[in-house]
Amino acid sequence: MPVQDDARENQMVQLFNLAVPEDRGRGDIDAYLNIDGRVVPFELKSTTSGSVSTVRDFGPDHIRKWRDGLHWLFAFYNPDGTKLKYCTKLKYCTYASPDDMEPWIAARERYVLPDIRLADSLPALVTRDMVETILGRKDTYAREDARWVMKNQWRAADYREQQDVADGYSPERMTEILQQRARYVILRGATLNNPHIEAGYFDRFERITEEHARRVRELVRGYFAKAAATDDATA
Repeated sequence: MPVQDDARENQMVQLFNLAVPEDRGRGDIDAYLNIDGRVVPFELKSTTSGSVSTVRDFGPDHIRKWRDGLHWLFAFYNPDGTKLKYCTKLKYCTYASPDDMEPWIAARERYVLPDIRLADSLPALVTRDMVETILGRKDTYAREDARWVMKNQWRAADYREQQDVADGYSPERMTEILQQRARYVILRGATLNNPHIEAGYFDRFERITEEHARRVRELVRGYFAKAAATDDATA
């Protein structure tokens, strides 16, 4: 993460009094809000322009993550706020619930859906004959064969766990491995490069300019109260 983005995210965490796991990885949740016995996951984004960038390669994994009860906070900075020393030049923030973000996520999902369907369907066409065409006919395939196919997609532990015979991989298992690789390769193409959330999408959201921690808790409670009322009405 660029230094200025990291500084803005830290400022958001402090403003909204959020918790950040010490062992957070690159693809993990940005922060959590502990409220009323709930642990609410948050995605934190900031920008110095009207639109907001999201991720480098948007695909199925992001769709699943963002639909798993994820809440969002967006911070809008002055254009000169790109430098670390100016990271406090915050104009306002907005909060978006999972329901608020669903239309945007659904639109991006629709864009990549044909590619995802191909990735789900085409690997089944990979057969043992194709394995033999690529790797030759063998009774047992060695780890070097599997590594040639999967490359750095797998860790060393994955190669060990996938062995189904004493010295390596049976033709049937190698066929499954090649199918996995085919799906991975297709999905690599089934992504959007950093789709932006357009500036106009935020027009209907409240601008939070003071008492950030208190206000976001009110909005989160409002979201869960509305969700509970909807569940009661449909029960």
